[in-house]
Amino acid sequence: MIQLSGIHYIRGERHILNDVNLQIESGQHWVILGRNGSGKTTLLELMNGYEFPSRGSVTVLGNRFGQCDVREVRKKIGYISQSLFEKLNLSDPVQEVVATGEYAFLRFYQDIPQEVKDKAFDMLKRVRIPHLADQPLGSLSQGERKKVMLARSLMMMPSILILDEPAAGLDLYEREKFLADVNELSQQQITVVYVTHHIEEIMPLFTHVAIIEQGELIASGRKEDVLTPENLLQAFGVSVSIEWFQERPWIKVL
Repeated sequence: MIQLSGIHYIRGERHILNDVNLQIESGQHWVILGRNGSGKTTLLELMNGYEFPSRGSVTVLGNRFGQCDVREVRKKIGYISQSLFEKLNLSDPVQEVVATGEYAFLRFYQDIPQEVKDKAFDMLKRVRIPHLADQPLGSLSQGERKKVMLARSLMMMPSILILDEPAAGLDLYEREKFLADVNELSQQQITVVYVTHHIEEIMPLFTHVAIIEQGELIASGRKEDVLTPENLLQAFGVSVSIEWFQERPWIKVL
């Protein structure tokens, strides 16, 4: 599904990514874990073809970036990020915002086909907020906005869904509701890549974890093997113990 080979990403004097190798297979769901500024979001930008490596290669769904039409590949990738949300119009109705995902538009300037409206409403029902369909996007809570972005990202029935710190800014209640919606993606034929620096967001859905620190992958593989006190100490500089409860990891600071 996604292969990063020998990735170096250099901007000016800064070596943001250093010899990163990562392979994500069909049927796997990955969390990319690390501190702020470790290079997580840059990895996502490379996977989406919004940035290109200084050295190395990126292959997504069998397409090597630089040798294909990246715009066509992006049609098979759902992407949720704060930067994308900030480009949307807060006065647009929620159902219309979700419908833009069908074409990867930011907003409509013509009539929306009825079948696309109906599909958008079905997506809102899937994330349990159909009652907000006619509300302006800007009137929603943070948690509701995250659900709208999730519904929008699913409009094109993507093969890959990439989420960049989607639970940032949510309180405990809204976070758990949103994570429950993410966890239900296990019932669909979709590969999920989820970036966070909060270990407790690693839901049962996720099968694999990659830990990145200062632009280098320090561990990657099955989550049970990667989430160890030693790896977390190296990544976060804090001694912790880990407890697993209902297939989720929880940490205690020692």
